Amino acid sequence: MVDELAPRSLDVPHESRLRADDPHRAAILAAHSDAMRNFDDGYADPATGLFVFTAAYLAARGTCCDSACRHCPYLS
Repeated sequence: MVDELAPRSLDVPHESRLRADDPHRAAILAAHSDAMRNFDDGYADPATGLFVFTAAYLAARGTCCDSACRHCPYLS
């Protein structure tokens, strides 16, 4: 398990978890930003409706869970 945060802002997902050309990228980043601003643990994915944890929530856990989370703050 990884326990060191990646050297990037919590607002920026790793490119392997959210591609730059993803058609829902803008909506996903807006939903993530809103959830982070409101101190929510996550948000409903705009494309699927599934619950997605925020990077802040995942960082507070202290280690990577190896579940390929979209906003994993540990993946560098």
